[in-house]
Amino acid sequence: MLKSFPAVSSPTQQNPKQTMGREDLAREALILLRNRLCNPRFVFSPFAHSPDSNYSKLKFIVSSSVTEASNNSVLLLGPRGCSKNAVLELVIEEVLKEYPDTISVIKLNGLLHSDDNCALKEIARQLCMEHQLLFSKMASFDDNTQFMISMLKESGLAHKTVIFLLDEFDLFAQGKQRLLYSLLDAMQSLTSQAVVIGVSSRLDADQLLEKRVRSRFSHRKLLFLPPSKEDLQRLLKHILELPTESSLPHDYVSEFNSSLLNILADERFKQLIDTLTTSDSTCSHLLKFLFSAVSHMNVETGLLSIDNFKAALASIQRQPKLECLNDCSILELYILVCMRRLEVKEQDSYNFNSVMKEYKSIHDSFQTSDYYSLNVCLRAFEHLLARELISFMDHRGHNQSIEFRPVKLLISYHELYQGLKSYRSCPAILQKLIDREG
Repeated sequence: MLKSFPAVSSPTQQNPKQTMGREDLAREALILLRNRLCNPRFVFSPFAHSPDSNYSKLKFIVSSSVTEASNNSVLLLGPRGCSKNAVLELVIEEVLKEYPDTISVIKLNGLLHSDDNCALKEIARQLCMEHQLLFSKMASFDDNTQFMISMLKESGLAHKTVIFLLDEFDLFAQGKQRLLYSLLDAMQSLTSQAVVIGVSSRLDADQLLEKRVRSRFSHRKLLFLPPSKEDLQRLLKHILELPTESSLPHDYVSEFNSSLLNILADERFKQLIDTLTTSDSTCSHLLKFLFSAVSHMNVETGLLSIDNFKAALASIQRQPKLECLNDCSILELYILVCMRRLEVKEQDSYNFNSVMKEYKSIHDSFQTSDYYSLNVCLRAFEHLLARELISFMDHRGHNQSIEFRPVKLLISYHELYQGLKSYRSCPAILQKLIDREG
């Protein structure tokens, strides 16, 4: 009688992920996290489903303009780094997928096309490319304007919507604003079908418009702000948590996510985030910070740690001017403090000679041992100019001697205070003086 034995799986039949080393798992997790951080669609997906999010509002405006054959204009306003362009690109990409044959997108940037003639020429060029027409470089402003108006009418009759994306919108609002007037005026026609979306970091961008332009603008505005503390927590968890349904082993994913949740709840981590957002609370700054933290992850442990986030914060908040101060001589520090004292005294214009008078008054008042000759002080002054810790007020007076040219500080009080505090052999009198000026 033959006995049956349980089948023994050979090494080749085992799940390769189960036999994968810890370092290999960590590297695969790193690739996944970095891909997420570089993918705006994934980063902002938690807010896409909320009806109150700017993503939903902007998509509704654009989609309704396409489906209802109406003209619209809207401004996206907010500080730089608050994901205005990222959200706009996601909305345009989504709408192009939904209505692939009924939308044309024209992109302009105020840094490149603030000149009206240049902007209209670029609009004509992109319209010609879109409709496979010949573009004339010699066409005048009026010719390009008429061409744009006729193309908007033709697009409207063909039930096609033209979307104009105007980045750095406030730069288009300079001068006579002929481009904005021509564009918005053409949209008043019943046959045209277009959407104008302006993006600007100036919250008063709509107030820059002339009366004739403003009367043709729909006055829709979407305000983009840095994420709140609640949104920040959602973002951190959404971006850094590994998916349970992935090629990574379930045990590793559970351990990684458990460790991550402990870090997010740690008071030290919350202090790090507070420090980060105090200087810059925008989404782009947060993503740079997270990318740096993930890159510091130890592949041997395969887990994120609080030290990774500390290292990321130190690297992202590197201050070159403070590093320059650490390389300065004692005399150079005296000169910087003297210049700060002159500014506090509201002395609008001062030069090397003024600084030396202040330096002498400090020496006479406190009888310091750090007193140097005028020639040595001048060399230290020139060294500060070369290190760009100070500079001349203007570029006039090249033929004038350095001692008489007006100068100014290029570092703030806070930077100077921190620099003196971290300087190993900083004289106590300098600390005392800078404390007074605070």
